[in-house]
Amino acid sequence: MSDLSYDLVVVGAGTSGCYAAATAANAGLDTVIVERKDETEAGHIACGDALKGAGNFPDSIPRSQIEPSFTNTDVDHGRFEIPSEDTVLEIPVPGELAVIDRWEYGRRIIEGATNAGAEIHYDTVVQDVVQDDDGTVTGVRGTRKGDPVTYDAEVVLDGAGSLSLLQDKTDFSGTHFDTNVRYSQFCSAYREIVEVDEEVEWKDALVFKPTKRAAGYLWYFPRTGTTINAGLGFQMNEAPMQMIEDLKQDLRNRPEFKNATVTDKLGAALPTRRPYDSAVANGYMAIGDAAGHVNPTTGGGIAGAAYGGKYAAEQAIRAIAAGDVSEASLWHYNERVMEHFGHRYAGLDVYNILSTAVDVDELMGLLAALPGEKLAEALYGGKASVGPRLALRTAKKSYGYWEQIIEFYRAKQLAEELIDHYGRYPTTPAAMAGWQRQRDEILDRVYETTGADPKY
Repeated sequence: MSDLSYDLVVVGAGTSGCYAAATAANAGLDTVIVERKDETEAGHIACGDALKGAGNFPDSIPRSQIEPSFTNTDVDHGRFEIPSEDTVLEIPVPGELAVIDRWEYGRRIIEGATNAGAEIHYDTVVQDVVQDDDGTVTGVRGTRKGDPVTYDAEVVLDGAGSLSLLQDKTDFSGTHFDTNVRYSQFCSAYREIVEVDEEVEWKDALVFKPTKRAAGYLWYFPRTGTTINAGLGFQMNEAPMQMIEDLKQDLRNRPEFKNATVTDKLGAALPTRRPYDSAVANGYMAIGDAAGHVNPTTGGGIAGAAYGGKYAAEQAIRAIAAGDVSEASLWHYNERVMEHFGHRYAGLDVYNILSTAVDVDELMGLLAALPGEKLAEALYGGKASVGPRLALRTAKKSYGYWEQIIEFYRAKQLAEELIDHYGRYPTTPAAMAGWQRQRDEILDRVYETTGADPKY
């Protein structure tokens, strides 16, 4: 049995973990990343490879470190294919876009963290947390290369991904850490890297296509003109999809994929839910997918994970320096996440809820009836100027979908109300219960308006 001591232990070498470790190590904290994969596989993660906000990353890891993994910086819009309406809808996507080689990106952020001074221990499987008598997390235990090991730490950062085992092992009694987490709030996804002979005509677009159910979609994201990330996902509260076969069938029906070669296959679960109400406990913070830091309508989470890791590490630095790693001392991490992107993701969750309650053909008809810039506002900004007046201005195109547009408008109003409420996120744990009660009252009206089953 080995006992190792650090200021900060980061579980998982994903985006949030590496940016957290780099931030802490840059500040002089003795920091280690523990990663279950070996050195050759670390960074190999199932991902759509699309990166929104490519031009705005924390400087904990220099942009020059990750830029070589940006394989396509010419993408500038989304392309929605709607077969039921015989329509292709082109919508602008605000901000800088890129498609990346996720494995190369993963290797480079690991290198960035170690360049900053963090250690990384590969082949390390965390199996439990260590807590003292008052419930403060003081470390983790598991096996490293098959041998038992315990890591003692002032603060543990949980970057172990969706449905993190650490959260099952930790006793969160007496804290406000979000335990309202169920499988129905997650998405199951599968992707392949596909090589084609000739450049696709949509190499400057992120291609989306509906699946047979509303709460899911196919994607085709071009790493290059001839290397495509092709995948699909669906909400886990839906009947299971045969994802591999469904993707194969769609690939067969697309002439641009004739004689294509599959070079890599991976699947994963990811959160399609609001950010955790609180991702802190005594001596413990969750980051990235482990804290629900993902756009619930698109599954995109790289940029949010990077900033979440940075914010968590910066709060850990302050708390360790003050000799106080209590929930209250770590709480400001929650505030920074909600202020930066958490409020917007919470608003977008309303549209995810709406999608589970509508017929897929009706939803596709609604999308086809809306101007592309309005969809962009909703999908990427959380707010959209969509309402009855739009139905009148687009009367011919939207004929037959006015009722759905009105419903979308009502959902939009509630999404904006929710975003405003998240702008009043509590500054102390003591105010959390009242804030949650008011938030849940808004959600009750979301369920009533959409007819969706309660998600939380």
